[in-house]
Amino acid sequence: MENTHYQNLTRTFARLSRFSHLSAIASWDMFAMMPPAGSAARGAALAEIGVLQHQILTDKQVGQWLTAAEQENLNDVERANLREMQRHYQQAVLLPESLVEAKSLAGSKCEHAWRTQRPNNDWEGFSANLKEVVKLSREEARLRAEAKGGSRYDALLDIFEPDMTSARLDVLFADLKSWLPSLLEKVTDKQASASLIAPTGPFPVETQRELGLDAMRLLGFDFDAGRLDVSAHPFCGGVPEDVRITTRYDEQELFSALFGVVHETGHARYEQNLPREWLGQPVARARSTAIHESQSLFFEMQLGRSEAFLTRLLPQIVSRFGNQPAFEAQNYIAWNQRVKPGYIRVDADEVSYPAHIVLRYEIERSLIDGDIEVEDIPALWNEKMQAWLGLSTKGNYRNGCMQDIHWTDGGFGYFPSYTLGAMYAAQLFHAARRALPTLDDDISRGDFGALFDWLRQNIWQHGSRFSTSALITNATGEDLNPRYFRQHLEARYL
Repeated sequence: MENTHYQNLTRTFARLSRFSHLSAIASWDMFAMMPPAGSAARGAALAEIGVLQHQILTDKQVGQWLTAAEQENLNDVERANLREMQRHYQQAVLLPESLVEAKSLAGSKCEHAWRTQRPNNDWEGFSANLKEVVKLSREEARLRAEAKGGSRYDALLDIFEPDMTSARLDVLFADLKSWLPSLLEKVTDKQASASLIAPTGPFPVETQRELGLDAMRLLGFDFDAGRLDVSAHPFCGGVPEDVRITTRYDEQELFSALFGVVHETGHARYEQNLPREWLGQPVARARSTAIHESQSLFFEMQLGRSEAFLTRLLPQIVSRFGNQPAFEAQNYIAWNQRVKPGYIRVDADEVSYPAHIVLRYEIERSLIDGDIEVEDIPALWNEKMQAWLGLSTKGNYRNGCMQDIHWTDGGFGYFPSYTLGAMYAAQLFHAARRALPTLDDDISRGDFGALFDWLRQNIWQHGSRFSTSALITNATGEDLNPRYFRQHLEARYL
C-alpha cells in the first residue's frame, strides 16, 4: 500500500522532533552544566541543528504534501495535526536559512555573555550584543509581517501565542491598568500594619534542594522522566519524555528557590502529560506559551500560595530546617502572601507581577516596531518602574533591564504570555473549584489527585488539538475573561 501524503508528513515531523530533542538537551546542558569555554562550539552546533531542521521543514516537497493532504480522508485529530503542520511550515518558509543561522549564533553569544555581564552591571557590553539580536529579530518580524499582514510585533507575538494581537492585548492590559494600581495600594496599606518575622538563614543549598524535591513529589512530578538542576535563570526544558527543570539558590532566602521549583513543576507536569500516542507530532505540543504559563502559575500562585497548600508544605519545611518563630503558621502564611513591589520579576508577588509584564511588553513592542532603539531601554525601564511600582532602576541595570534571559535569544513576543497565563490560571482554578466542591479540603490534606485529573482531562491531554480559545471555552465554559483574575486577587489579598 503506497504512503499517503499525510503519512509522509508525519514521518517528516517525527524526524524534526528528534532533532528538537537533541537541541533541547544540548540547550539545557548549555544553561546548567556546560563549562564556559564550550560556549562558542555549542552555539555553532545548535545553529547547525537549527539550519538542518529549517532545510527539512521548508523542502518544496513538504509544501506539496501539505496541499495534497488537505484532500485526504483524515479524522479530527489528524486534521488538527495537519493544521499545526501547516502553521509550522508557513512560519519557517518565510525565513531564509542565513537568518535562521545568524539569529541562533547571535542569541547564543548574547546569552552566554549575559551570565557575567549581568552580575557586573555591564549594560554597555550587554547592549552591544543585544543590538545584533534586535537587528535580526526586526528582520524576522519584517518578513513575517509582510507575509501575514499586521504589525511587526504582532508577527512575533503570533509565534508564541497564535491568534493573539497587540490590539487585543492593549484592551486586556488597559483593563488591568484601570484597577491594578489602586488594588496594589490598598493591599500594601492593609499589610503595612502587620509586623512579620522574616525567616532567618542560612539555609544550606543542599537542604533547599531536598525541600524542592519534597514539593515536586507532592505535586506528582515523574522523576523517571525528568530531573532538577541549577541555572542562572530558572527554566523548564528538555522534552516530554525527559523534562529538565532548574532553579537558583540563595542561602539567605528560603522561598525564592522553592517557589521557582513549584512554578517549573507546573510546566513540567503539563509536558509530562501531553498526549503520549501523538508525541513527535505538532498536535502533541503544548498549545501556546500563555497556556504553558497558565499551568506554572496555576501551580505556583493559585495552588502554591493558597493557605491550604502552604499549610500542607509547612511540616516539610520544619523537618528540613527546624522550627523558628518565622515558621509559626500564621506568620509563615502571611509571609508567603506578602505583597511587596520589588525589582525582580521572577520573585514578584502575584499582585505586582503584571506591572513587570506590561512594562516589558510596551518596551519590546516599541523596540521591534522601530519606535525606540536599544539605547533607550534603560531610561524607559526606569520611567515605567517608577510609574508602576515607585522604584528607580537608574544605573541599576542588573536588577532592571538586564535581569531576564528572554531578549538575549530574540524571544520578543513571549512576555505577554505571563500575564495572559495568570488570567487563564485564575479562570481555570475557578472552573476546577466549581467542578470539585471539596477542592480546598483535598489540598490541605495533600490530596491533589482530583485536581490533576481535572487538568489532565481539560488541558494536558489535548496538546494542540484545539485553538487556545476553544481549549479554554471547553474547560471553563467561556473564552478568556480577565474578571476571574481580578476576583482572585481581591479575594486573596483584600
